[in-house]
Amino acid sequence: MAKSKTNNNNKPQQISYIAVPSQIIHTLSSSSLQSLLLSPKKSSKNRSISHLLTQSSHRPLFWLGLIFFFTFLGVLKMGLFNLDPSTPLSQNPCSISQSEHVSNEESVSVLETEELKLQRLSNADEESEFWAQPDGFGYRPCLDFSGEYRKSSHLIKKDRRKYLMVVVSGGMNQQRNQIVDAVVIARILGAALVVPILQVNVIWGDESEFSDIFDLEHFKSVLADDVRVVSSLPSTHLMSRPVEEKRTPLHVSPQWIRSRYLKRLNREGVLLLRGLDSRLSKDLPSDLQKLRCKVAFHALKFVPHVLELGNKLAERMRSKGPYVALHLRMEKDVWVRTGCLPGLSHKYDEIITNERKLRPELLTGRSNMTYHDRKLAGLCPLNALEVSRLLKALGAPRDARIYWAGGSPFGGQEALLPLTREFPNFYNKEDLAFPGELEPLANKASLLAALDFIVAEKSDVFMPSHGGNMGHAIQGHRAYAGHKKHITPNKREMLPYFLNASLSEVEFGKIIRKLHRDSLGQPELRTIKVGRDVTKYPIPECMCNRPTVSSS
Repeated sequence: MAKSKTNNNNKPQQISYIAVPSQIIHTLSSSSLQSLLLSPKKSSKNRSISHLLTQSSHRPLFWLGLIFFFTFLGVLKMGLFNLDPSTPLSQNPCSISQSEHVSNEESVSVLETEELKLQRLSNADEESEFWAQPDGFGYRPCLDFSGEYRKSSHLIKKDRRKYLMVVVSGGMNQQRNQIVDAVVIARILGAALVVPILQVNVIWGDESEFSDIFDLEHFKSVLADDVRVVSSLPSTHLMSRPVEEKRTPLHVSPQWIRSRYLKRLNREGVLLLRGLDSRLSKDLPSDLQKLRCKVAFHALKFVPHVLELGNKLAERMRSKGPYVALHLRMEKDVWVRTGCLPGLSHKYDEIITNERKLRPELLTGRSNMTYHDRKLAGLCPLNALEVSRLLKALGAPRDARIYWAGGSPFGGQEALLPLTREFPNFYNKEDLAFPGELEPLANKASLLAALDFIVAEKSDVFMPSHGGNMGHAIQGHRAYAGHKKHITPNKREMLPYFLNASLSEVEFGKIIRKLHRDSLGQPELRTIKVGRDVTKYPIPECMCNRPTVSSS
């Protein structure tokens, strides 16, 4: 802007003013201005500079250049020309507050990045821990029978007078348990075992025979030194009237069996037993416990075509990494028998309650307990939501591949939604099988259960939602194979925390992992608790960690 001013000669003179931004003025301290305008005379050198400034004070170009120089310095100070290549250029170089805001945002961003890194590392550690296998402490199978046992085997194999017939019932895994005990009872009595008869399953209508499920020739050859197995009664015994026993008490000893049956068996030649489930004691002499393991872990092998298909399904599950196998006990009859409720909705709970009222005999025990009491006592199966929360708390990654075994859940796919939402890689045998692969097994519940058994036993991590014959059998197999990871839900201890809504997910996870640190398939001695099944806890009778094992 130009302004007219009159001088002493009354001639207008043009004086120019340059508008300088206030930010630039602020960049010059008061001391700088004083040094510029009031230069003290302290030396000849200073006087020279003062003289120069005095002489230059009447030259507008000098002041214009000086202002430009300080303007340039101010701009540099404000960061228009950023000399640090690691810092991005400011969007608004004239705004100091904006620059400070960006700097703060960058600091927060750095902190958030570090937190995310730590969280990712923590998650990675939890996932790695989830797939980690328990320490087996060097335990390996060892089925060394005593000299007395081996000596008596020669006499038993030569005997052609006594034959034991058994009828086994229930599902495939329940039948397995009874077959194991049938072999042991035959050994106790010194009798040959006729191939067990499988009772037609009233629930699934499965008419499979022993040789449809298990490799009969393999069964015979493995047990050749322990019990003589025959496919049918010889002609000399076809007209015999077998001694039939239907009411064998629970948990009987070898002495009780000999005193009860041996005399009649020697007289009649044939003994027929039914309903062997839990009739034989779980606490037997060492050699008979080893025989139990030999039957369960070596002799009972699935027929080749079922074993081949089960292995294929397991390979498909493992094709993209480790996988979890779940045995979900969510069928309608399970909810009825356990006295529990599925928790899907009032409609479904009412159906189960009415069914139990109509058939109270189905309740498996403790009829005086309410559903709530049963739940807190750990007597109810976990539902899909509880299984999902448990897996997440134990560190299962969202992309974990899950194979689920078991019958159709009551409530259909709706009952599985809490699991499939959290873990979308969710499969069963129908999902994995190619078209036509399952057709030969149609309406064969025992063979389909065998497929579930194979895939579950080969998994990296196995977890049942409730106890049962399949879960127990797989636990024993995984222990015998070197203690592969098997999660036993600590339902009684953990359920109160499931009901505590005030817990954060982090706190909940820490508590759940602590509760299960000793329930991951580590070696457990069967002898710690009376009545444990050796086919579920094979130490110390069937596994040892000694460098050398005595054969005496």
